[in-house]
Amino acid sequence: REHGDVPFGTITTLSESPKRFGLLYAGTDDGRVWRTMDGGGTWREITLGLKAGKWISRVVASAHNEAVVYVAQNGYRQDDFAPYLWKSADYGSTWVNIARGLPNEPINVVREDPKIPGILYVGTDVGVFVSLDDGATWEVLAGDLPHVPVHDLVIHPRDADLVLGTHGRSVFVADVEYIQALTKEIRSKPLHVFPVEPITASREWGYVRRAPWDRRPLPE
Repeated sequence: REHGDVPFGTITTLSESPKRFGLLYAGTDDGRVWRTMDGGGTWREITLGLKAGKWISRVVASAHNEAVVYVAQNGYRQDDFAPYLWKSADYGSTWVNIARGLPNEPINVVREDPKIPGILYVGTDVGVFVSLDDGATWEVLAGDLPHVPVHDLVIHPRDADLVLGTHGRSVFVADVEYIQALTKEIRSKPLHVFPVEPITASREWGYVRRAPWDRRPLPE
């Protein structure tokens, strides 16, 4: 299960690799991460390099690179509000900190964009952040989203919708199609205009109401 209330010894997150059958990662509430490459027949602890004793809030096996795995840790239960986010490019044997640039907010979830490698989304106790360069830099996704804990993120692979599950403020949906389109070439330009859908004219536009009961809808 993804969340639990029993301290220590509880599996809090599990991720199966989309690239390799039998490759799974498990994280626990005592800050440990485990890996199996034979479908659970044998397990190896790969915690070395992570922050000791911090709840593993999410582990995510990459959909683009078999050897890549991401881990988020959460320390708020110990009054530690620092962001802990890690990437491994060797099946968890070594870890690199990719939380630099994120504010001091506990991280609840990390997700990898299913379509574009290098795009990451993070849900914290205050909001959502996105990285276009595999965690080197981060930008806030605000818009109409209130300051609310985000406990889960799902990216629809077909519709390019980012679905946010919050604690206390229901569900939000964001269109990330244009985020997925931000290639390095586009980001290097001083200005880029994305194509927009053409507006289709309506014969109802500009009509004169002939009677009080004539309530044909006007386009918004």
